[in-house]
Amino acid sequence: MVKGIISDMDGVIYRGKQLVPGAEAFVQRLRESQTPFLFLTNNAEQTPLDLKLKLESLGISGLTEANFITAAMATAMFLKNQNQKQTATAYVVGGGGLINELYNVGFSISESNPDYVVVAKCSTLGFEQLKKAVRLIDHGAKFIGTNPDMIDPIEGGVEPAAGTILAAISAATGKKPYIVGKPNSLMMMLAARKLGAHPEECVMIGDRMDTDIVGGMEAGMKTILVLSGVTTPQLMSEFPYKPDYVFNNVGEIELNAL
Repeated sequence: MVKGIISDMDGVIYRGKQLVPGAEAFVQRLRESQTPFLFLTNNAEQTPLDLKLKLESLGISGLTEANFITAAMATAMFLKNQNQKQTATAYVVGGGGLINELYNVGFSISESNPDYVVVAKCSTLGFEQLKKAVRLIDHGAKFIGTNPDMIDPIEGGVEPAAGTILAAISAATGKKPYIVGKPNSLMMMLAARKLGAHPEECVMIGDRMDTDIVGGMEAGMKTILVLSGVTTPQLMSEFPYKPDYVFNNVGEIELNAL
């Protein structure tokens, strides 16, 4: 019996500003069956409240902030587990969502000898921030990335994402970051822990073979690929691993059949 559902959002629940067909009914089935569930995203800019309000604007109501886990939240959870210091510090290249999550687990934000340099997508990135991050890492701060995405889709094309910033800092320092978000199975296991379930009791739903499916598989979860996002059957066949189930969209998923 499945004890937890973990679902990606973009390409699974919505595409841009439109719900995927069947998404509202799927969320309703989750709630009616009282199946614990989390929406998981590599986005480190938005807070759970932002995501809740977004889904409400698209027609999915009744959710709470506890129904979401972001790459920023997972990064903060990871760093809290790793660091027992009472006054752990971080220098952040990123937005308010990431800073807020680090505050929530007891971190102080500092430019003076921080324990970590934590990097996410940052729409206000400037050269001084890059220079400071490089200098702090060179002086011993540990290099952490929220997620590896190189680009994000936007209306009319794409824009640089966290991975491009991480690549620039890595090139300047000669050091690779530890990345918490998908496809790292750590994020999946943190999500399962948040649900109070073991990974093998959970199902990961996503639209990408190279992040959602491989991350869920490596965490020991059952996996569902939906074809409502970026992956086609032909593209799926090119990978050396496969999901447990494939559906056109989440509206086709029957929970009692998993």
